[in-house]
Formats: sequence, structure tokens, C-alpha cells
Amino acid sequence: MEALVRQNSAFSTAQQEWETICQLLKNEYGEATCKNWFSPLILVSYNEGLVQIAAATKFMRDWITTNYGEKIRDLWQDLNPTIDTIEIIVRQVTLAPEPIKHYPQAPVIINSDESDGRPNFVESALDSRFTFENFVVGKPNELAYAAALRVAESKTVQFNPLFLYGGVGLGKTHLMHAIAWHIKTCHPDRRVIYLSAEKFMYQFIRALRFKDTVAFKEQFRSVDVLMIDDVQFISGKDTTQEEFFHTFNALVDRNRQLIVSADKSPSDLQGMEERLKSRLGWGLVADIHPTTYELRLGILQAKAESLNTPIPKDVMEFLAFKIASNIRELEGALNRIIAHSTLVGRQIGLEMTQEVLRDLLKANDRRVTIEDIQKRVAEYFSIKTSDMQSARRSQNVARPRQVAMYLSKMLTTRSLPEIGRKFGGRDHTTVLHAVKKVEEIISQDKEFSEDLEILRRTLEV
Repeated sequence: MEALVRQNSAFSTAQQEWETICQLLKNEYGEATCKNWFSPLILVSYNEGLVQIAAATKFMRDWITTNYGEKIRDLWQDLNPTIDTIEIIVRQVTLAPEPIKHYPQAPVIINSDESDGRPNFVESALDSRFTFENFVVGKPNELAYAAALRVAESKTVQFNPLFLYGGVGLGKTHLMHAIAWHIKTCHPDRRVIYLSAEKFMYQFIRALRFKDTVAFKEQFRSVDVLMIDDVQFISGKDTTQEEFFHTFNALVDRNRQLIVSADKSPSDLQGMEERLKSRLGWGLVADIHPTTYELRLGILQAKAESLNTPIPKDVMEFLAFKIASNIRELEGALNRIIAHSTLVGRQIGLEMTQEVLRDLLKANDRRVTIEDIQKRVAEYFSIKTSDMQSARRSQNVARPRQVAMYLSKMLTTRSLPEIGRKFGGRDHTTVLHAVKKVEEIISQDKEFSEDLEILRRTLEV
């Protein structure tokens, strides 16, 4: 009897500790994750340092063990150093179903299906900023955006697969997250999996290791929408490619939607099986081109508005011209100058921007060429680069051409005849006239002078 009392007392203490741990997990991971992962768990036994917690399904047990097992153990040992082992077992538990809610912060699994215990939505952590509403659309990404929105809004399969590709930091992952958020909000009944190709590979390897491939196949082949980000990471991984190939076919046969992203088009993916390349190119392949000046400026304006921080026009134009590598770096540069201004109390301006971003600008700099100048000036004045060499004399072409000649004289070591040859074989006197004309306008037109200063700053080494 005494032993039974001690046992009950120990279990009661363990129960209190478990409730404390659940609260700590909730504080760290958020209410949604807590409700969908930790609240359904039940403490079933505690004996001599061994704790057993019951999960309702094998999938739930595996996911919690993989993603939260070490965290739970560490928290418990902080509360009670006598705890040696925490074992999560599978045992059917009956809980009153809770209403489905939409949370602004992404949980790992939402919307439990009461009929079979499988999740309606499995995901890597979604970024709440990456929605369609926050995606700035321009010519380089308009097809990818339209296709992504169509797939997200439709309950029928539109393109299978939808394959989004483009370079680093151009918006692929933003669109993938936006699709996932839209489906979660508008079609919560759809069973969706979103994860990176690396995580798909990890879960498959784990299933092989624990001889649990049946459950793995059931999980990935029973969804309405499968979203795989950065599929290039399974290049050269023959076994994973084999499984992905069969998963692909199974979903297509069931008329289920696949959405895939990569850094290259399907035909250019090195180390990918030809049959898989062929499958990936079956549906709609939408590429995201490098950003234009106008798109970069629009992104900066949207970012500044979201941060409720006024940024001088010349600073945004300077950044849009100078940082053309990718959107991620562009937004990071804006964050840096805003943070510097806030912390140091310094007004944001061109000089301050150049000083704060010295390392970033230096990394983006290279020795300027006449071709660079022609391209930048043409882009700035919205004319074709070919107009720089053409015989057209209309004001909207002649003036930008003169500006480009002036900047070529100022920023390169080329002689006037050499510059003239780069502008359609023009004579050196034409170049000299352009330089003098631009200098004259600079002295009379303040707005023109500011435009030229922005162009010069974006081009100089």
C-alpha cells in the first residue's frame, strides 16, 4: 500500500512537471504548435527515471521524437535531474476535438482529421510575411505569380506539376509559402504537405532506417497537394529520386496537385534522372527572371511602407540601381540602414547609406565598362540598350545617349574616339558635344543633376 502511495505521488509530481514543460514549450513554439502537438500527448507512466508519453498515431510519435524529443528531455531534466529516459509511445487517446483556427504564426501541423488521425496540413515553418499580398509583381515574375495564385485558388488540378524556378533570392520560396498560406486560409479541408527537398530526403532515409517505408508512402501519397521546395537538393541522390519519382506518379494518377521549385529549369538540373526531368517538365514551367530596376524600386517602397519608415527617394533609387543581385540582399540593405538610423539617431541619406553599406556595395562593385553604363542608363530612362548605337535622334533617345556618353567619359579611361565607336561608330566630336551639353544641363536643372548623381553613384567603383 505504501509503495502504491509513493508510486501515485511520483506520478502526480511527473504530471505537474509535464504540465510545466507544456507551458514552456508553448512559450517557445507558440499556441498553435502546442495545441496540435503537445496538448494531445498524455503522460501514461513514470517509473525510476523512465517517463512514457502516449501519442495517438505512429506518425505523430515519429515527428515529435524527431523534432521535439531532445527539447522535451532537456526541459524535463532541468526540472527533475532524476529523469533518464523519455519514451514516446503510440497509444490511442480520446480527446474532445477542438475547433480549427487560423493562426498568424505557422504551426508544424494543423487541422487534425478526426476520421483517421492524419494531418490535413504538414509543413516546414512558414514565414507569415510571405503571402500573395506582400509579393511585389513585375515583368520578371508575373507569370510565376499568376500561375501560383491560380493553383492556390483552385480546388481542381490546373498544372501538374507547377514548376517554379529562378536564381537565389528572386522569390521562389515566397511564392511557395504564399500558396501554402492561401490554401490554409481558403481551403482548410485540403490535405497538404509543404517541405524542402532536403527534409523529404531526411524523412525517407529515416523511414528506410526504421523499416517504416509503408507509413512514409502513405503519408506522402495520400495528400491533395504536395509542395517540394528546392528540388535540386536531391540531385545525385538516386534512392531518394526513385522514391520521389514513384510518389510523383502516384499523385498524378490520383489527380493530386504537385508544386515544385528549383534554381534551374527541369532540363538543366544536373544529377537528376532523365525520367524525373521529363516528369517535372510535364506541367507548367514558370521561371522568375532577375529583377529589373523598376521591380527592385517597387520592392523597396513596399518594404519601407511595411516598416512604416520614410526613406528618401534618392536613397531608394540608389539602392535599386546598386544592389541588383537578389531581393534578399536588397531588403537586407534597407534593414541595415533603417537599423543604423534608429540606433544611432542619424538621418537616412545617400552619404549615410554609402557609409553603412560600404562592405556590401564593395562586394557588388566591379570595374565599370561602357556596356554597363549603356545598360544602366537605358534601364533608367526606359529605352532599349540598342538605342545607344542607333541613329534615332528623338529627344527621349538622344538625351539618355548623351548622358551615357558623359558617364563613359567620367567613369572610364576610354578616349573620346573609343567611346564614339561604342555608340554606333560616332565621331569623337559627337561625344565631346554630348559631354558639354550634359554639363550645361547639370548647371541649370537641379532634378536632372540629381538623376545623374544617382546614376553616377550606382556605376562608380
